[in-house]
Amino acid sequence: MVKIINTSGKRKTAIARATFRSGKGRVHINRKPVEYYQPELARLKIMEPLELAGNRINRIDVAVNVQGGGVMGQAEASRTAIARGLVDWFKDEELRTLFMSYDRALLVNDTRRKEPKHPMGRGARAKRQKSYR
Repeated sequence: MVKIINTSGKRKTAIARATFRSGKGRVHINRKPVEYYQPELARLKIMEPLELAGNRINRIDVAVNVQGGGVMGQAEASRTAIARGLVDWFKDEELRTLFMSYDRALLVNDTRRKEPKHPMGRGARAKRQKSYR
């Protein structure tokens, strides 16, 4: 029986779904190798859980499908999905505590969302200015 684990991560409106299989350590984001992912800051964000896991990653292949949101939202959703999958795959409590001590957002989705627009204004906070002259 082939072992496959599916995990997900969210950030704002970005949703990442990761699939883990045994393999040679390949990581793909939307069918592209993570080494070619642009911009560089987003790539570094995605690589954090992989670097923390160390050599263990060489035994599994990760395929991440991410949709919605912006570039950094997608990157943070992807890193959450990858970190959760690594913890599920290895069933390692030490790895979980390492991720939690490094950054809680690796394992916990960021629940912050945009505040809805209110009446009499252009957005959630901005209001039409009053003139008394």
